[in-house]
Amino acid sequence: MDEDLIEQRIASEDIYQGYLLHVKRDRVRLPNGREAAREWVKHPGAAAVIPLLPDGRIVLVRQYRYPVQAVTLEIPAGKLDVPGEDPLGCAKRELQEETGYEAGRYEKLLTLATTVGFSDEWIHIYLATELSPGKQSPDEDEFLHVMTMPLSEAVQEITDGRIVDAKTVAAVLLLAHRQSASGGGR
Repeated sequence: MDEDLIEQRIASEDIYQGYLLHVKRDRVRLPNGREAAREWVKHPGAAAVIPLLPDGRIVLVRQYRYPVQAVTLEIPAGKLDVPGEDPLGCAKRELQEETGYEAGRYEKLLTLATTVGFSDEWIHIYLATELSPGKQSPDEDEFLHVMTMPLSEAVQEITDGRIVDAKTVAAVLLLAHRQSASGGGR
């Protein structure tokens, strides 16, 4: 159906291999027969979780994000640590490490391609409910503040441009939509 859009890889070279990112430059043949370069980031993938308390508040983390030089408000998330790691296992780990909470129930919400123009990262996003508080155990280079807010307030912060993290925007809006559609919105 879309065969006339497909680009064929001719050659590939590694530009940079770091702890998190692997930068590649590929030569591709375009659908019109010409060649072009494509620089892209190979990413191990990630998982995230939107923790929902029984009263309708969600649990978020505030943290400084160096690339955007700003403190952001986000759902807990982290990269898949080893090839083939179960995304749900990663989401459970990140929920506990970043917030201290554990969940009795998880539900897959969506899998999101984060930046299709230059990365192959996929992030698996889960809803966590039946939460029980515990002790936070962030990584030694991770500094976060845990906070809660009503889901409706998070939607307003997205609308106002105060929550800008893509995975958080997608998860919050999807959850709000689902709750509204089921009559369970707060």
